[in-house]
Order: sequence, then C-alpha cells, then structure tokens
Amino acid sequence: MRILWPGPNVMQAMNSSITIDRMAPQDAGDDDLARLSARLRPRLHRYVARMTGSALDGEDIVQEALAKAALRYDPATVREPDAWFFRIAHNTALDFLRHRALERSLFVESDANEAADDRIAPLDDPIARREAATAALTTFMQLPARQRSAVILFDVLGHALDETAQLLDTNVPAVKAALHRGRTRLRELARQERDSTPAAQISPEQRSLVQLYVQRFNARDFDGLRDLLAEEVRLQLPGRTQAQGKAQVANYFGNYAKVHNVRASGAVIEGHPGVWMTETDTELPAYAVVLDWQDGQLMGIRDFRYARYASEALLPRT
Repeated sequence: MRILWPGPNVMQAMNSSITIDRMAPQDAGDDDLARLSARLRPRLHRYVARMTGSALDGEDIVQEALAKAALRYDPATVREPDAWFFRIAHNTALDFLRHRALERSLFVESDANEAADDRIAPLDDPIARREAATAALTTFMQLPARQRSAVILFDVLGHALDETAQLLDTNVPAVKAALHRGRTRLRELARQERDSTPAAQISPEQRSLVQLYVQRFNARDFDGLRDLLAEEVRLQLPGRTQAQGKAQVANYFGNYAKVHNVRASGAVIEGHPGVWMTETDTELPAYAVVLDWQDGQLMGIRDFRYARYASEALLPRT
C-alpha cells in the first residue's frame, strides 16, 4: 500500500505561502496568515479526518486547504477568518470525496426533508457529544455527508447552531434535523461495529521491514536506517517541513540522533506499515510515523512528531 503524497503544485504552494521565511521582508498579512494556520490546523484536521474517514488523508486535505487559503487570503476583506478557513477545508474535503468516488450524491438532501420537528432530541446532549467525539473515523464515513458535517461541527468541534448552518450554507432547522439523524445513525453504527471491526493487516514482508526499522532505531543505528533509504525517498513532517532525495532525508535521522527519550514499536496505521513513537515520560504512544516501502527500500516517511493533533485519530482505540 502506497502513501498518497500531495501533488507538486500543492507542495510548492505550501512552501511558498504557508512557511514564512523570517529572514525575508514580510507584511502583516503573511504573519497573520501564519498565526491563523497554526491555530486552526488541529481543528481543521479533526473536521476533515472525520469527513474523509482517514487521519492521513485528512492531513493531506488540511495542507491543500491551507495552500489554497494562502493564495486567497486578504486580511482586509476576510472578516471572519475561522469560518473562512473552515469553508475552504470543507469544500476541499468534498472535492476529495468526489474524486475518490466514495459518495455519488453529496449534500443532495433538500431542506424540506431535513426540516426540524417535535421528535428531535434536546441539542444539549452530553452523551451524544461524547459518542461523536469517540466514534471511529470509518464510522463517520457511513453517514450522509450533511449529517456527518453537522455532527462533527456541532458535537465534536463545539460550533453553535448558527455557526454550523453558516459553514454548511444552510439554515438552523436543517442543521437540527441533520444533527438528530446523524446522532441516531452514529449510535446504531457504533453498536454494530463495536465487536466486528477486523484488525488491519500488512504483508509479512512489510512486517519484517518494519521490525528491521524498529530494531535499528532503538539501537540508535541511524547509519543503518540511512542504508534503507531509496534514492528518491520523500519525507514529510506535517506542520513543519518536507524533503525529497536520499541526501536531504538522511539529515532527518541526524535530528533523531540528538533525541534520546524516544523509542519505536511496530504498528499498522490505517492499513499502512509504520511505527508508534513513545517518549520515556509517557506510557502511551506520543505520535506515529508512517513508512512507505518498495522493493525493500524506504520510499516515504511521514512523521507526525510536529502534528500531534493527529494522534487523537491515529492512536489505537481501546
């Protein structure tokens, strides 16, 4: 299984527009954009990861959305930046779903079909909110897109009804109805899937390569890890930087050589081979590293050390 990396146009936009060069002249808009991106990125990821059913795809979409925002942002005209960013992320997620062809009719429910009625349960329902916050990403994917969006925005992210309606370009009664139906369906799906979700598997060859990576990392054999790199290897540290080519990516292990409190353990992360990274001052894994192997060599490394907001969705569920 291969990691889906952002395309070159998106990567170029991220490098030029999101990462601010502090040595170069900049204006207030650049600085404002950088602060907004850093502040909103975790919340945007929580939303799009649940919309797409994948924390890894969600990170790609967040990066693409931030790149789009960087090209369009004007602090003089964007009056509500949080809602503006969320609309870009929302539309980017829908574009992703359409391209992936997992849903053929998104947001086709009419307002008449989603009108509120007296049977709708109270909105301030802490149990429903807790169930939504802990539901598996793949469970959300089984909700219609409008219901999914309403539950994520209201129950998971805590937006008010009018804010949710604004973000979804609809009205409050429609949001109430979508929220009621989404909560009901989510609860049914959770019951059905609680004991029936099979463990993800990777091939024996991939499992052996992961164990080799783990052994060398924990032995601090970083030269041995560099030997595993393909010439065209790609590195992505979401929220921080990216690199391509063995010469550049080799420096990545030099940075880990300076960190002595991290250990690796083999894992399967959304169907991909990878490792959980555990720090000595914690018992649970702190973050994930996803590995892309081809012909016994590392073609891709995706390290979430600087995007720990993704841990909520990536860490194994108990």
